[in-house]
Amino acid sequence: MARREMSRSGTPAIEARSKGAGTSGRIVSLALAGLMTGTAAVTLVSVSAGQANAQNFFQRLFAPKDNRVQQVQPRETPDLDRIVEETYVSAPKYYTYKPDQPKLVSLAELSELKTAAVTPAVSEPAAAEGTGAAAGTGPDGLSPVIEAPAIETPVVITPFDEARPALKGMQITVLPEVGEALLAYYREHPGFIWVQDGRLSVKAGFARRVLASADEYGLEPSDYLVKLPDLSGLEGDARDAALMNFEMHLTAAVLTYMLDAERGRVDPDRISGYHDLPRHKPDLVADLQGVATSGDVTAALESHQPQSGHFKAMKAELGKLRAQDVAEDRIVIEPGTFLKPDKSSPEMKNIVAAIRKSGSPALLAEHQAVLEAYAGEELYSPDLVALVKGFQKENGLTPDGIVGKNSIKAMVGVTNEDKISKLVLAMERSRWLPDQLGERKVFINQPAFTATYTEPGKDPLTMRVVVGKKSNQTNFFYDKIQVVEYNPYWGVPYSIIVNEMLPKLAKDPSYLDRTGYEVTSASGTPMSSASVNWAAVARKKASVNVRQLPGNSNALGELKILFPNKHHIYMHDTPSKSLFNRDDRAYSHGCIRLQDPRAMAAAVLGKTKDYVGGRISQGQNQQEKVTGDIPVYISYFTAWPQEDGTIGYYSDVYDRDRYLIKAIDATEAARNS
Repeated sequence: MARREMSRSGTPAIEARSKGAGTSGRIVSLALAGLMTGTAAVTLVSVSAGQANAQNFFQRLFAPKDNRVQQVQPRETPDLDRIVEETYVSAPKYYTYKPDQPKLVSLAELSELKTAAVTPAVSEPAAAEGTGAAAGTGPDGLSPVIEAPAIETPVVITPFDEARPALKGMQITVLPEVGEALLAYYREHPGFIWVQDGRLSVKAGFARRVLASADEYGLEPSDYLVKLPDLSGLEGDARDAALMNFEMHLTAAVLTYMLDAERGRVDPDRISGYHDLPRHKPDLVADLQGVATSGDVTAALESHQPQSGHFKAMKAELGKLRAQDVAEDRIVIEPGTFLKPDKSSPEMKNIVAAIRKSGSPALLAEHQAVLEAYAGEELYSPDLVALVKGFQKENGLTPDGIVGKNSIKAMVGVTNEDKISKLVLAMERSRWLPDQLGERKVFINQPAFTATYTEPGKDPLTMRVVVGKKSNQTNFFYDKIQVVEYNPYWGVPYSIIVNEMLPKLAKDPSYLDRTGYEVTSASGTPMSSASVNWAAVARKKASVNVRQLPGNSNALGELKILFPNKHHIYMHDTPSKSLFNRDDRAYSHGCIRLQDPRAMAAAVLGKTKDYVGGRISQGQNQQEKVTGDIPVYISYFTAWPQEDGTIGYYSDVYDRDRYLIKAIDATEAARNS
């Protein structure tokens, strides 16, 4: 039963005693406190015994399905539609790329010859003469200290010292990090690296050869080009100046090569707000010292390129594709073609020709009669539909017989030129990640729509994923997995509240109460969605929390895997299982939906799927900490090695290849200006 009375604060209160609880029952008082903004709130005042019955009372009182949340008059929200339009939360943007700018660096400070320091003499006690008290002893009986004359260390003038005056007016245009490292190195190590006995050294020849072959690693050789000096007829100061100029420019080129190899030419975070990758900071002075002292300059320089297995596989594929260099007879199907069974299209002849060219021998043999009988008709007949379905199936596509962009891509293939471009971009992106990704890891490749867990001694676990749609793109970043949460709540992000829920609340203020969401104030006090000043929330003048309760309709399904990050991205289950059957799987708000979330949770926890299922079946919202160091890479590669060792090539779902090409072009323009 319940009775209405006034609380101490003068606001109405409800006191409820659970039925049959007797004197030990739990008494719960609720004060309906009027907020200064006019919104109503539900405040817990006191609690006593009888927990189970009281909990049932609260479920009956607040369960959204019974519409038992505190009943209040809906707030008037005039012009909420206009406010929603004004406060729409925009997605991150792509930027006009601003490349690293080379600057003019003076080498004058390296021109001064440092005078060798004076080496102090070692003082020793004088030998005592005579017997008894030593002659010349002091009052304390000790022999006096006699200072030997100071001996100056001879100043050795090296060939580098002789050529130093040429540095006084010398300037060089380099990246800021390269200029700083060059000056720091020669301050500490004033000597030639690339000059010996008045001529270019053998070491210089090997270095220039490595720089000239930078395209093998997806770099641009012209960025590291250093012309040989013309020393014919030069003597004295003129020859010294030419050799010193070559020395400084080759050192700058080597430093630039190592910098590009280790961190990439492009800063990804300047491309868009979807990139969140810390830029590597190589120790260039130490790197240069390693090259200068190495007996194998080629190996020393190439060691700064990524050494991971996936990078080496891409390098090998790039070399193979460039070696082919053959003219391709490519079949073109009109872009935008979309053909369903029993329809007609002039592109039908190109579709059949493409399957003849790229279909497997088994497929062509199975449909030989159809192919021989085809005479260029435009009708997409049942026999041709069966041919297309067979082609789709062997290419891992949904065998629905509909000829769309994915089927066309598989039919016409990717040209060598396209593949080379994708590999060069993939090698650049690879430099943004740690060189070694880790023994245990989860690697998500958005263009491939896959997530793969790897662990030494076990076969990789690979599954399909759904990623963010183009208007809600998934970010490119990496982090560490920390928690598996069973029967999760879904905390609705502010952007979704404003962009998607407020239009519905403008028409139906009780929308959230009816559809399984819980609304609380910033302090955690439960509220009716109808009582909230949503206009103030949209303008960030009021704060509420909205979360979807666990259950079959929860957007996160039965579990989520957390790696806390500022983008609020995680891996999770989904009730929308049918999306995994599609070839293009960009449908989420940015998070990663897993085809087999129980298997992924079991893998990162080191447990079994049965164990994970048991935790879920308890029906409680629980968290379990993931032990060990398991990084997760939310990556974006349109070319990447597959499990069978071949390179997979994927569609540029977010057009990021195009933006990276623009960034590389801007970088080259800045370096060559």
